[in-house]
Amino acid sequence: MSAAPSRAARKLFGTDGVRGVAGEFLSAELALALARAATARVQRADRPARVLIIRDTRESGEMLEAAVAAGVAAAGGEALIGGVLPTPGAPLLIARHGFDLAAVLSASHNPYRDNGIKFFGGDGYKLSDTTEAEIEAALEEPPVVPEHPGRVRTFHGALEDYLRALHERFSHLDLTGRRILIDCANGATFRAAPEIFRRLGADIGVIAHEPDGRNINHKSGSTHLERLRAAMQAGDDEIGFAFDGDGDRMLAVDRTGAVVDGDELIALAAIHLREQGRLPGNGVAVTVMTNYGFHTAMSEHGIEVATTAVGDRYVLEALREREWSLGGEQSGHIIDRNFVPSGDGIASALLTLEALGTENLADRHGMEKLPQTLVNVRADRSVAEAPDVLKAVQRESASLEGRGRVLLRPSGTEPLVRVMVEAPTEGEAQTVSARLVAVVESAAL
Repeated sequence: MSAAPSRAARKLFGTDGVRGVAGEFLSAELALALARAATARVQRADRPARVLIIRDTRESGEMLEAAVAAGVAAAGGEALIGGVLPTPGAPLLIARHGFDLAAVLSASHNPYRDNGIKFFGGDGYKLSDTTEAEIEAALEEPPVVPEHPGRVRTFHGALEDYLRALHERFSHLDLTGRRILIDCANGATFRAAPEIFRRLGADIGVIAHEPDGRNINHKSGSTHLERLRAAMQAGDDEIGFAFDGDGDRMLAVDRTGAVVDGDELIALAAIHLREQGRLPGNGVAVTVMTNYGFHTAMSEHGIEVATTAVGDRYVLEALREREWSLGGEQSGHIIDRNFVPSGDGIASALLTLEALGTENLADRHGMEKLPQTLVNVRADRSVAEAPDVLKAVQRESASLEGRGRVLLRPSGTEPLVRVMVEAPTEGEAQTVSARLVAVVESAAL
């Protein structure tokens, strides 16, 4: 396990941009100031900086879109408003059109009252911690007033550009006659996902594709799979896909209603790409939460695994360092740098279908998941380093060596210690977990 990279001191930016209740923490004033500071950093001598702005379907999106556009123009830049588009559309359009910066307005899988701003640089990657800290610092200084204010324009064709790129990547994928059900979470994929599946010939059904500004992620999408699972069990679709609100993650459901998480989907993709000679470095990057069965499967297929801290940004860093292409998380963030340097739920769904070929997801053979238990113990994060806790983890890890594993880690956002155990049987996993939880609870007293 690799340690999480050190972070520059930041107060506003979190692990995925600035996020909070729209109109309260994330006000129009803050959005304008952030956009102005970020644009000033990339301003050019030969022409105004060109900044793409896209968003999801939250009712606060239009307010923040206007504020960000005003901030870009106030810094002398050219704001190009692309409308509703999945997050991965930002790095893809940066590459296609040479934008200097992109701002994505979304709070991903959060409720509709939240919203967020995340920036992608001219290289197509999210800004570094250091750059985000410098943007925050610039907010404390008087803004630089440009000689001429910038402009705000509509960027026509953003959705079509994104669809065209997907079609080019998966042009060989013939989905004619295949019955597929998709859940768009009433979010940013509500137009793009149905359209690309239709263009590839699929017979699709769609749920949660009528956004009203307040129903994004509500009882739908990759974090609320009950509706999709019930529909799969009741209908005759062969596979279902659920996206999150901003479209950068995806989980699948097979014809029996069983959920197929990111671990299994990445395993399917990795084995397929390895067999096709299209897996650079014959390696894949995943996080410490990835199931032990994934590592066993990759070893059997001659695929190297890099393990990172939790967070798609750390997976992406590992891929860039090694010049690999494929990685992701259990949650359904799946990155294929051969297409775009970001999680892309729609591309991941199409890659899954490509990997399956004529097989059905219910008959998948990518990996055998070990039973896993995860218990959150309310305790100070320092408890994870208590001598008795470390001894217990070492003891239980030794007993499971070669058969399973133990992972104990403090939460990064709450006073919790997370205890995860994987073992050959559910009973053994629960027994080991209970012993460890008891030790953690005792150390917390």
